[in-house]
Amino acid sequence: MGSEYAEVARAESSRGEVILRRREREGAAPVLELRVNGVFVMDTAETSTEEALAAAALGLVDDPRQVLVGGLGLGFTTRRVLADPRVKAVTVVEIEESVVAWMRDGTIPHGQGILADERLTVVEADLAVALEEAGEAGPAYDLVLLDVDNGPGYLVHDHNRALYEEPFLSRVRGILRPGGVVVVWSASPAPELRAIMEQTYGDCTATPYDVTLQEREEQYLLYLSRRTEE
Repeated sequence: MGSEYAEVARAESSRGEVILRRREREGAAPVLELRVNGVFVMDTAETSTEEALAAAALGLVDDPRQVLVGGLGLGFTTRRVLADPRVKAVTVVEIEESVVAWMRDGTIPHGQGILADERLTVVEADLAVALEEAGEAGPAYDLVLLDVDNGPGYLVHDHNRALYEEPFLSRVRGILRPGGVVVVWSASPAPELRAIMEQTYGDCTATPYDVTLQEREEQYLLYLSRRTEE
């Protein structure tokens, strides 16, 4: 299978460069790939773990009315959440304005359909800042799904390290309703993250997922914790 990509869109900000690329495939839809500062983030060929991020959490909450998604990316986690009729409102926080714009204007072809859902609100902001503001209102969410970076072991932006540390994860706990669930996606094993989540929530389950990424076998992980009933 060929690996020649053509650039579709490019944007720069104070955080660096965001590029959307396309690779044609014979007999199949083209692959779109998102890269940030030269680092692979995700593509449309392997979306199973993005969807599993949502499905794993949705399966553990009886009434997931309010959902917060950290990171829009190419929209597959959000799309899976919106496919659940129990969900009444979804807030997605995405720091890269260009990614949101490409979803809105059709540069990412499936984006307009996702963003058209009336239950969806997209907030263009830093996730840490958005959660600090959300925390002022107290527990409001049944699910929090975090897919902002590649995990603590393979960061695209070094300042995102704080998203995998105790102060931030405690803030997440504060916006979860009792019985609510948080799931964190990671591109590699993150034992320190698991330990912090166990300390913060009392328990953490790590679920591995085998995937084929650009003809390479990889294993991604989901780290899941629940806010205990109070």
